[in-house]
Amino acid sequence: MEKPGFHIGSIRSTFKRKFIAGLFISIPAIITFLVLEWFFRFVDGLLSPALDSILGRHIPGLGFVATIVMVFLLGMISTNVVGRKVLNWIERGMLHIPLFRTIYSPTKYLVDAFSPESRSSFKKFVIVEYPRPGLYSFGFLTNECVLKATDEGCDKALSAVYIPTNNLYLGNIVLTRKEDIIDTAIPIEDGVKIILSAGISTPPTILAEAKEN
Repeated sequence: MEKPGFHIGSIRSTFKRKFIAGLFISIPAIITFLVLEWFFRFVDGLLSPALDSILGRHIPGLGFVATIVMVFLLGMISTNVVGRKVLNWIERGMLHIPLFRTIYSPTKYLVDAFSPESRSSFKKFVIVEYPRPGLYSFGFLTNECVLKATDEGCDKALSAVYIPTNNLYLGNIVLTRKEDIIDTAIPIEDGVKIILSAGISTPPTILAEAKEN
């Protein structure tokens, strides 16, 4: 006989609700730790074989530290005028290798798109009417161009907008008129978060920037 105020169904419901809440909290943390562990093992394994052969034994984490130091030194060289010229010379030489060029070129363009110091990076987080009238899509303004027509006076100023269709790394490029683009006041970093979160982090109110005359 159940005691007053003691209900099995209520306990099960409470346990289920608390368990699901804990599950949704723990899953992102578990995935984050797994990704960080994979990243650590991957970076550590880049130089570990060479270091192990030099030292004669394996020191966990030494390859990771050495890789970080090497990347830092490479960054220092690339920000130096002479170092940048040397790296550009090496890059031009490597681009003559067909297989290297096939992989390196698109990867570099993709990385440069997210670099705040690159001229080819995303310029603005915008909204365009796409893929049909009445539907709007988030996108990144990447460049501007002029469409030359054979008839005089028919040149059109167009803007290139990159619209992600698969998370962030795959998408469509739309050429549209500048007046058809809605410039948002959302920073590029927050725009990336909106895309990666499938729109969940979209602010309830989006401020549009005034058009420049």
